[in-house]
Amino acid sequence: MGVTYPWKPAVATGMGSLPYVDRDEATRVVVGELPDFPHVPELPRRGAGSDMTGRGATFLKELHVDLQPSGWRLIEGESIDERRARSDLHADLEAMQFAAYGYTGPLKIQIVGPLTLAATLERARGERAIADHGARRDLAESLAEGVAEHVADVARRVPEASVVMQLDEPSLPAVLAGEIPTVSGYGRLRAVDESEAESLLRSVIEAAGSDVPVVVHCCARRVPTALLQRAGAVGVALDVDLLNRDDMKELTETVDAGLALWPGVVPSTPPNTPPAERELAQRVVGLCRRLDQDPREMAERMVITPVCGLAGADVGWARQAYTLARSTARAFADIVGDEQ
Repeated sequence: MGVTYPWKPAVATGMGSLPYVDRDEATRVVVGELPDFPHVPELPRRGAGSDMTGRGATFLKELHVDLQPSGWRLIEGESIDERRARSDLHADLEAMQFAAYGYTGPLKIQIVGPLTLAATLERARGERAIADHGARRDLAESLAEGVAEHVADVARRVPEASVVMQLDEPSLPAVLAGEIPTVSGYGRLRAVDESEAESLLRSVIEAAGSDVPVVVHCCARRVPTALLQRAGAVGVALDVDLLNRDDMKELTETVDAGLALWPGVVPSTPPNTPPAERELAQRVVGLCRRLDQDPREMAERMVITPVCGLAGADVGWARQAYTLARSTARAFADIVGDEQ
């Protein structure tokens, strides 16, 4: 299939967000609980600028934002909110640089994708940027430039690591279906054509560089896996519980064509009864079989994750969820090894 993945077979990682406010504590948890595939933590509980949109806007080049009562808005010049968000990002990267000193292996960064960013940012006159073709294009171009700079920065800070980029696109299915609400909330914005969405995604994915694999994360229903694969993504991270029959048909075709799969199976909030790792591992095996794939052969393309970010969990479950993801990956490896 021609793709060499920097992660080990049947490994685990997190989606990005955590319920901490202390960056050093969050980074220690990530590096300690996910030693084979850590990620730069995102801490939205710190407030404005650490949320998905605020952080995503820090990667924009020559475009600026500030925080309004209705959300983040594009403006003419740099704002104090933007400077604060950028400062938090740099401090988070410094914490990871310290915690991951000497680390060799895959290191994941998360960046909001161009369609979701356009669906959450408002233009100066009030409507969402996703409503305007020119605004969508400008945002994607600006984001692509920032992505290239960010990847290079992370590679410089942790020079022995192999950078993997996760592009977060939770709003992509709604963008394609014309389900993004207007700012007023009384209407819906026109759907973005699939060919344009593919082009915008491709520009950002290619900006990461040919040696940086990009996996798109979407924890919504109707994940367009074929579109993501055409845009250049090497894999998709999704919530297994949301897959329906139509999703499975498209996912089967794309996985058969070489798409890596990061199944979200670990609950992102504390369940009444935490599942056992072997139970979750058997679910992953079952998913492979539903996709007409040999689980043992899928192991190198498989990364076990929580179903989504952990910002809504308590700190106890966040650590436990990462431990469970790692033990589930080991259990999956044991199961497929026993089947040889």
